[in-house]
Amino acid sequence: MPKKNKNNYFTKGREVEAKAIDTVQALLGGLPRDHELLIEHLHLIQDSVGHIPLNLLAALAEEMHLSQADVYEVASFYAHFTLIDDAAETSPTLTVRVCDGPACKMDGADGLLAALQKSLGEHIRVTSTPCMGACDRAPAAAVAFNRVAPASIDAIEDAVDKGLTAPTLPDTLDMDAYMKDGGYDLLQACRAGERSVDDVLKEIDLSGLRGLGGAGFPVADKWRFLLDQPKPRVLVVNADEGEPGTFKDRHCLETDPHRVLEAALIAAWAIEADSIYIYLRDEYPHIRQLLARELMRLDSIGLLHETAIHLRRGAGSYVCGEETALLESLEGKRGLPRNRPPYPAQSGLFGRPTLINNVETLYWLRDIFRDGGEAYRNAGCQHFYSVSGRVREPGIKQAPRGISAQQLIDEYSGGMAEGHSLKGFLPGGAAGSILPASLADVPLDFGSLEEHGGFIGSSAVIVLSDQDNVAEMARDLTGFFEDESCGQCTPCRIGCEKLGHLLEEATDNETLIQELAVTMAEASICGLGQSAANPALSVLKYFRDDVS
Repeated sequence: MPKKNKNNYFTKGREVEAKAIDTVQALLGGLPRDHELLIEHLHLIQDSVGHIPLNLLAALAEEMHLSQADVYEVASFYAHFTLIDDAAETSPTLTVRVCDGPACKMDGADGLLAALQKSLGEHIRVTSTPCMGACDRAPAAAVAFNRVAPASIDAIEDAVDKGLTAPTLPDTLDMDAYMKDGGYDLLQACRAGERSVDDVLKEIDLSGLRGLGGAGFPVADKWRFLLDQPKPRVLVVNADEGEPGTFKDRHCLETDPHRVLEAALIAAWAIEADSIYIYLRDEYPHIRQLLARELMRLDSIGLLHETAIHLRRGAGSYVCGEETALLESLEGKRGLPRNRPPYPAQSGLFGRPTLINNVETLYWLRDIFRDGGEAYRNAGCQHFYSVSGRVREPGIKQAPRGISAQQLIDEYSGGMAEGHSLKGFLPGGAAGSILPASLADVPLDFGSLEEHGGFIGSSAVIVLSDQDNVAEMARDLTGFFEDESCGQCTPCRIGCEKLGHLLEEATDNETLIQELAVTMAEASICGLGQSAANPALSVLKYFRDDVS
């Protein structure tokens, strides 16, 4: 480490102030200065100051032995970090974010944003933000991402006035209640040799469980890939559900977090991983606090055994839901998707063989191990659908795999909202295309929607009515993809921007849109660019009356 001089510090770039070094050292305390913790340390600064002054950013670079350019490019990549030139700018003391996801826009988010900007004081920053996983409470807003509320002006003003910046923890099944119902017995049986890895994989095979984060890959096969790989191995839990319209992982972790934690520990046992990393989206601070508390309790009674569990915080990047971008973020870098091969099972986090599972995928393993894989399959491979939009009762719906959108609306969601009739629906969030009401009886399952240009993805079903303009929604979704593109590959970076312009006169540009969609699908590095044109193609195919 460079020798300390209380008058000045110098690195390449900005002069590093001794006072700023003292501030950063006090914030970090005895925490390691490893590169992988860069995003965590940036959060510490922003949580303390309300933003990230560039003098503290420079001091953090000095403290972590990184270049200022490296730290700046990471901090500026993530939407939730607010960088301020401390010499020239002032920053609001508090930020209020209003969700502009599809469900919230349908329920008046634009009007709420304008009203809050007018009503709150100049020291309160009011801004829009992509879907924050609260579609069942639309329109939703958050005070500093620490309090999500049904977004009325009164509710937000009350939160601001009272300084409610600490997360409100949900009612949940805690460790004691979970263990009274046999929780962690399965883990103990595995560790005691009462169940073998082959037994566990056989039950997963029998269940037909597929990854519920979007790709739908057979779970048992994914685990098997790790068994022939060298050690040390790592398990990563993907809790970064950023797909607009998706909030099922939030439900799993809010209501029964130990189902997920026990399954993660069983998965780590099966692949002989010595560490688990949970990557949690930043919009869920209450879950972060909840998990931190419950992990401490598990450690106190020895249930973590020799498995280290690291809870890591995202910083507002949709592309980090892609598994290799997530790995880059966990390593303290920009979330840029990796080229493959090698695949994560071969060289993942820190170059180690890595198993990546979605939260809901892990959630159902307890039922499969306890009751048997055949029982899970015979019950219809139950899983969760996030239903939002023009329905009477939005929320999480547990239903069998292959249910139709019409059934979800009529039998699980109280029917269409008053005065609305079904016009279309998104079966898998923003990336899953927009399908017409005439296809509402098609099973929502892997392989059932592809012939119609859609896919089930994360099972985020957003319902549209005769009062919605589908072409306008397609333009909004294209703008979302343009904003969230990491910019690494040309087909996605330029393609999303170009697609937005072409959609302004979609009929005249139909041939160009279709050609661009093919290029993006075939040449983009990751699923963001590969699927970004789906909403536009859907409009041209099914909703031409909405196209100008």
